[in-house]
Amino acid sequence: MSQVSASKDIAFLKEQAKAVRIEILKMLAEAGSGHTGGSLSAADIATALYFSKMRHNPKDPAWEERDRFILSKGHAAPLLYAVLALSGYFDKSLLNTLRKIGSPLQGHPCSKLLPGVEISTGSLGQGLSIANGIAMGLKMDGMNSRVYCILGDGETQEGQVWEAAMTAAHYRLDNVCAIIDNNGLQIDGHCCDVMALEPIAEKWSAFGWHVIDIDGHDMKAILGALDEAEGIKGKPAMIVARTVKGKGVSFFEGKVQYHGMAPTSEELERALKELE
Repeated sequence: MSQVSASKDIAFLKEQAKAVRIEILKMLAEAGSGHTGGSLSAADIATALYFSKMRHNPKDPAWEERDRFILSKGHAAPLLYAVLALSGYFDKSLLNTLRKIGSPLQGHPCSKLLPGVEISTGSLGQGLSIANGIAMGLKMDGMNSRVYCILGDGETQEGQVWEAAMTAAHYRLDNVCAIIDNNGLQIDGHCCDVMALEPIAEKWSAFGWHVIDIDGHDMKAILGALDEAEGIKGKPAMIVARTVKGKGVSFFEGKVQYHGMAPTSEELERALKELE
């Protein structure tokens, strides 16, 4: 078994999260299209998973004992590509091909084209169901690998998410850890205006999940929540991560228009100055 890193060093992980954000912005600006806000909001969570929590091996993406990661909010593909590249799954230069013809870095992740992408995602609401199926299979095979799934908050307006919530609890899938990137915004505006989601924690608890409610940008809290989730037996775990859309760049933060808009070259320059 070989891991990229299993660091608990908060300072190191914060620097990794910053590097992830920089790569996200660079590739989006180069592509001229893509999803900025939701990629940046989940950057701390994905960094904690890939550089601290998950067992995975970039040299052997199909390693049988690996933990599985599913980006159910597939439109945040730049986030997944950034953590994969910085983990060593492929050369970082490939990030410059995002959304270009012939590139394996499609607008949404494609498992047929890129090593490290567990499943293709993009059609919202399906990731947790797939996570459940993988988790059941792992249990049937006697494997102790875990399945991590990041969902968007707006995505949980999909009915299939709640069918999956019932399924995971019914089958006592304690090897599933789902994380909601709860940034409060979706493509059409504030989630509470489109279809109210709160009380999120109470809803998942009522569905039989162990729920942990945290600040999704507090690295120490994220690591603590992931450890707590791993210790829960007999039920799945949900981490409600309270985040900020566009986190890390002041003029992107909390702006719904940057849900699906890439930075211009001028905005990239300003953003990098803030981050670097």
